[in-house]
Amino acid sequence: MAASETAEFHGAFGVTPIGITPLRLTYVTVAICWLGILSEGYDVGVMGAVLPSLLDDPQWRLTPIMAGALGSYGVLGMLCGGLVIGTLSDLYGRKAMFLFCLALFSLCMGGAAWAPTPGWFGIFRFVGGLGLGGIIPIAAALTTEYSPPGRKSVFYGIMYSGYSLGILVAALVAIGLLPVAGWRGVVAVGLVPLLLLPIMAWLLPGSIEFLLAKRRFDDAAALAKRLGIALPASVGENPAPAVNWRDVLAEIFSRRNAFATTCFWIGLFMGLLMVYGLNTWLPQIMRKSGYELGSSLSFLAVFSLTAAIGGAVLGKIADRVGIRVTLVAAYVLGALGIAALTLKSSLLINYALVAVAGFGSVSASLILTSYLANYMAPFARTTGTGWALSFARIGALTGPLLGGYIAELPFGVTAEFFAFAAAGLIAAIAVWLIPAKKVA
Repeated sequence: MAASETAEFHGAFGVTPIGITPLRLTYVTVAICWLGILSEGYDVGVMGAVLPSLLDDPQWRLTPIMAGALGSYGVLGMLCGGLVIGTLSDLYGRKAMFLFCLALFSLCMGGAAWAPTPGWFGIFRFVGGLGLGGIIPIAAALTTEYSPPGRKSVFYGIMYSGYSLGILVAALVAIGLLPVAGWRGVVAVGLVPLLLLPIMAWLLPGSIEFLLAKRRFDDAAALAKRLGIALPASVGENPAPAVNWRDVLAEIFSRRNAFATTCFWIGLFMGLLMVYGLNTWLPQIMRKSGYELGSSLSFLAVFSLTAAIGGAVLGKIADRVGIRVTLVAAYVLGALGIAALTLKSSLLINYALVAVAGFGSVSASLILTSYLANYMAPFARTTGTGWALSFARIGALTGPLLGGYIAELPFGVTAEFFAFAAAGLIAAIAVWLIPAKKVA
């Protein structure tokens, strides 16, 4: 294997480069994380897919604000989950927390499908959100750990394409299942990942980075041998103190990283505001623009499919020309695409503009999390990503609520599109201000 594919991890506290990572291990890790993110994408996308049906439910009688609040309960759980589970995974292990998160939010999808009242629906969405909030930073850390340098962004983009494909699957399932099973049947499909849990537990590798940071050198050597990774002979010599939670938080908020942390947080806040706002309200906005429900859901499908393809494409571009300039261009392009949807255009042009919006919102935000995971030292990757995403969940909370608030104003759909476009421009500015730093 080429030396350029040597995975080097230069964390502090005596963490040693872990040696050559076989590409087969990269593929397995990325595939499993992709499945986890696909499940999460379905969970997130299902709200936008069933929202028109929820609003039409004669028993619940939801207003747009109430529906927006239901869309935000899960995001509130993600905020808490990212803070708590992200930190726990850096302190106690990434693999176990990944599997726990997957099981938790899948079970809660079943609970939401059963929910007899909007209150119960919101409770299950919140508890499931705890798992949703933890799965992304753990998948980010594992994918970054087991991806070769020079190709981290493209592998991350491939892994995170599962998020957009999950949203696409939610739209397609809704198109086929809503007429026969209603919104409850569409939500219940979220239980399927539980069937894959044993296979994922068998194949998913543990984290050598985590074991080295914890000074568990014998365990790290045993895991490396099983995975086919040759650890340098210097591992375990002159070890520094084991990493604790104070060290992890100091890395995130240290003077040298404080400004970058702020920029990452603002960029992700605005990015997720766009992603969740459009995921939740795009079908309803297009329905108000004169399209039938089936056609409105097809816009969500185009939005998601483009975002899935765009993640891998954007990752490859970022690896070649630089991640920061790539992200700035993507966010600006997405903002222009969203703003252009206010113009009267043909169906084909509107599909193209929705595709650009997906590329410049979902794709850009997922590559921004890759940038962040690489920016932080290895021992703080999961916590750094989890805390940033937890703050960004406030933006994700704001997106559905903002869409619901504007929907009740007399400005029409134009104001909703301009609001989400403005968020994209702010994200571009925040990313542009991130201080340059060499990343693996």
